[in-house]
Amino acid sequence: MAGHSKWANIRHRKGAQDAKRGKIFTKLIKEITVAVKNGGPDAETNPRLRLALQNARGQNMPKDNIERAIKKASGADGTEYTETTFEGYGPDGVAVFVECATDNNTRTVGNVRSYFRKFGGNLGKDGCLEFVFNRKGIFTLEQGELEEDEFTMEMIDGGAEDVEFEEGIITVTTEMEDFGTLQKKLQDMDLEPKEAGLQRIPLTMKEISKDTFETFSKLIDALEDDDDVQKVYHNVEFNEEFMAD
Repeated sequence: MAGHSKWANIRHRKGAQDAKRGKIFTKLIKEITVAVKNGGPDAETNPRLRLALQNARGQNMPKDNIERAIKKASGADGTEYTETTFEGYGPDGVAVFVECATDNNTRTVGNVRSYFRKFGGNLGKDGCLEFVFNRKGIFTLEQGELEEDEFTMEMIDGGAEDVEFEEGIITVTTEMEDFGTLQKKLQDMDLEPKEAGLQRIPLTMKEISKDTFETFSKLIDALEDDDDVQKVYHNVEFNEEFMAD
């Protein structure tokens, strides 16, 4: 699991970069909107909204923004989003899985296909990456004063299969079916993650060259910069030397 947790931490740091670009709030507001449309505005009875609000607070979204998003989504004029996914291959056969929420599917399909084509990839059929990724529950928390051994034992007791500490961030991984149990465990401990949710974790990682990595990075950036795209997953084995350049 070390590679998976490492990958999760890289995503977490990438998320911080997204926040600087002002993109993360847009994606969080859209997730709140979808959650309200699907399950209502009461977080007590809507687990998806409760999780969306938790992630919004984890990214320091202002309370006014959160309340405004819930109110707008609750109204008759709130935007209706359709959730859709795309599976494809980037340069050198890198697996890329894209999750979207869109109010115009034709626009989204066209944009996503164009990104893949521009950066040496192509979209595949639904299910083509079925055996490349496994859905896992991922929680990221700030370590703060938490003691490693004691916290790890608490997480294992709550259903965690892996706990990793790195650079002041804790990444906890669990099987998809144990996500709710571990979420409740953290609530009982009065701990609120900075980010939590089901993610697509690659079963095997792929090494690529520096030149391929540069093209691949442009593809990922283009996808993540699109307002219709919520999350992007891939199976690239990161080379720290490439990241430093």
